[in-house]
Amino acid sequence: MTERVCVVGAGSFVPARTISNERIARAIPGWSAERIEEKIGIRERRFLWDFDDETGRAIPPPDDVLGRFYPATNTDMCELSLRQALSRGGVDAKELDALFVVTCTPDAPHFNHDAMALHERLGLREDAFALVVDDGCGGTPYVLDLVRKMMEGGRFRTVAVVASAFTSPLLNREVYTDELPPTPGRPKALNAYLSMYVFGDGAGAVVLRRQEGDEAGPGILSSFSGNAYAELVTRRGGGMLKLPYQPGRTRPSDMAFVVDGFKVARSYPEYMQKCLDTVLTTPELRAQVKRYYFHQPNKRVMDSFVTRAGLPKEAVACNVDRIGNTSAAGMLILLADDLEHGRVALGSGDLVVVAAVGANVHYGAQLVRL
Repeated sequence: MTERVCVVGAGSFVPARTISNERIARAIPGWSAERIEEKIGIRERRFLWDFDDETGRAIPPPDDVLGRFYPATNTDMCELSLRQALSRGGVDAKELDALFVVTCTPDAPHFNHDAMALHERLGLREDAFALVVDDGCGGTPYVLDLVRKMMEGGRFRTVAVVASAFTSPLLNREVYTDELPPTPGRPKALNAYLSMYVFGDGAGAVVLRRQEGDEAGPGILSSFSGNAYAELVTRRGGGMLKLPYQPGRTRPSDMAFVVDGFKVARSYPEYMQKCLDTVLTTPELRAQVKRYYFHQPNKRVMDSFVTRAGLPKEAVACNVDRIGNTSAAGMLILLADDLEHGRVALGSGDLVVVAAVGANVHYGAQLVRL
């Protein structure tokens, strides 16, 4: 018998509000609805908050101390996905030794706000760690690799990793029709509207437990992560150097998440192939993989990589065309959906791969026997 870090539960939350290309193109002019689908393969995305088509501004839900408007926040989405993961795994929240929230869109930016709010809501033990990891699309396998190493060191037995994307409150025509001016390393301006077309809202969660099993049993069989340096996504606002109330130091696009589509399309296949080559070391192992859970920058980029890598399309989970790019949450949402619909099952021995690259730049992958 040997100890392994195993996935014992997964959960997700995706808002019900569907935003068509027609609506988002009216609110944030740039591309037509037809061009959005042609260029990025996304037909619609899911938003938690609604918006005014005419003004191009997000509409926050009413302030409500009684909790009638739920879910309404990033923390709410994270709570729903984590509760589902705990329930699916038969794990009590008090068993958690640590909770990591991977997001670049927290409800409040400081002091681990969203993780601490979840800690309180779920009644975690006082000595259970609660941390927010400020990360984007590559953050989930990056943090899973970190957590696996920590658990194998013996300090933690049960850990939850929650990932989220909360795009809808960011919708603002002034911000997302601005552009980043050229820089010495980038001769062309970058338009901000692409980001609002690409991203959607959602949260996913996974519960990991260190437990005994045989060599053929469940567990994370292989895991790695890495760093590279490229601004795939830029957000210049905030911090001490770009505070919005410092005259002359900011412009509207500094508050936008601005995707460099060319860099994403060029770097995605390079790092994703490295992910696969690292965790799938033999053709025999690759042939056993039942499902792949990848970060989905957009459908065109992902489909191109799947073809280039020679992967069976039916084995690669995909929902970006229907719910948008949910950043770090995407892979966990896909896994939870597959568990919900019986495509894979915990304890079945199904072999799956989680892999991602994103932001500036974190990447990583796990080979997991469920």
